[in-house]
Amino acid sequence: MLESDTTAEKVVETRSDRRKRRNRQALIEAGYRVMSQKGIDAATMSEIAEIADVGAGTAYNYFSSKDELAICVIEEVMHRLALRIEAVTDTFSDPGQVYAFGVRNVMKAATTDHRWRSLLKRSEVMAGAMYRIMGPYAIRDLKNAVAAGRYRIEHPELVWRLATHAIVGFSLAVCEGELDPTAIDEAVVDLLGMVGVERKEA
Repeated sequence: MLESDTTAEKVVETRSDRRKRRNRQALIEAGYRVMSQKGIDAATMSEIAEIADVGAGTAYNYFSSKDELAICVIEEVMHRLALRIEAVTDTFSDPGQVYAFGVRNVMKAATTDHRWRSLLKRSEVMAGAMYRIMGPYAIRDLKNAVAAGRYRIEHPELVWRLATHAIVGFSLAVCEGELDPTAIDEAVVDLLGMVGVERKEA
């Protein structure tokens, strides 16, 4: 049977839509560049807008504040980190090591990269971004480790959601001097305990 004429047509992107999409992406890329060099606090919207070749006032049509842009930048930072982790762990033969390696490297980035450090106090924002951006990789890795008999969990999505908050909390404590950075190894061991790995093995 032929599809009905009343079926909604595919939305066609207009020239204005394309311009808005390009401007928004240009601002994110410029923000990534400036915030990577100077940090989030020192970066200014006017400087970012100039690099993006977007009017300073126009930039606020896309992002209501520098903080809102910074969140998009940190999502890009997380995405690039996930791809780097993926490139390394593709060579691993043990599915259990993939997740462990990823968690440790996320913790390392969160405690050493000034772009992460600037937003750690907004824990719900950081944990939410981590769940969305890195979740597809982490949840897949958890499922693979379960299938291989390496981990013992029933709800990988829930485990990753809990892990994101634990990672942010640990990283904030390190950045505020409440924990020594060397505690990262112990933190990874405890997170692996959450997936059923015995302490000695972890």
